[in-house]
Amino acid sequence: MNINSAIIQGAKVLKDSLIKNPYLDSEILMTKAIEKDRKYILLNSIRDIDSKDLNTFKKLIKKRSSGKPIAYLLNKKFFWKSEFILTDDILIPRPDTELIIEKVLDLTKYKKKLNILEIGIGSGCILLSILKERKSFYGTGIDISKSCLNISKLNAIKLKVNSKLKLYKSNVDKFTLGKYDLIISNPPYIKNISLKYLEKDVANFEPKLALDGGLDGLSAIRKVIIKSSELIKKNGKFVLEIGYDQKNKVTSLLKKEGFYINSIFKDLGNKDRCIVCTKI
Repeated sequence: MNINSAIIQGAKVLKDSLIKNPYLDSEILMTKAIEKDRKYILLNSIRDIDSKDLNTFKKLIKKRSSGKPIAYLLNKKFFWKSEFILTDDILIPRPDTELIIEKVLDLTKYKKKLNILEIGIGSGCILLSILKERKSFYGTGIDISKSCLNISKLNAIKLKVNSKLKLYKSNVDKFTLGKYDLIISNPPYIKNISLKYLEKDVANFEPKLALDGGLDGLSAIRKVIIKSSELIKKNGKFVLEIGYDQKNKVTSLLKKEGFYINSIFKDLGNKDRCIVCTKI
């Protein structure tokens, strides 16, 4: 069987399983199976695929047809300007989260040296992207997941920013180290009851730890805000990702902890997604 026939066959299986973009996904999984890029596939579509690679491809198609996200099958995801290593127990970076990078880069345009803390570093995609853009900034990342910290470290080495990064395994409540010019966080903010209504790719495969915001969706956000108000320097900036319907509740929590709300920004879908505020 040649490469093109296998891709068409794979796309049919994915289409029958109601996977969006079946042909594109089949093509991407072929690049993984034969360890070549898409350009190679386009130029060699009539080349035969050996039985070992075909078997690998069929297994990948089967996993994708069950709803497993492409990023977990490839163990990588492109975010901002870099490719990040991922494993199944780490939240997949979302394009909407790039808004945090955008806003931080705007805020720090004229800053020479900043000390940044990220609460819940995950894959490292937010903090490491900022450190890559701002050569003289330093970062600290905390997470309760050892797996997240290991992957963040690998990604930091890949992006060549590991010399500017410190990582700690810690619950947000227990972290007391240092004072920071800027704090960023994309905490879990989905209501417990809503988790089962998420798309199956998310609900069945992404880590609940990184999604579950408790009964009202605000339990992690509350902790992050309280801890940030202790760890941030006076006049320091705090950039927080929120759920689309949380603006009013989160802004009152922030004001209560001594933050002045600078701006609230909308995501690609025109929903409230990111709050920028200052410690007063």
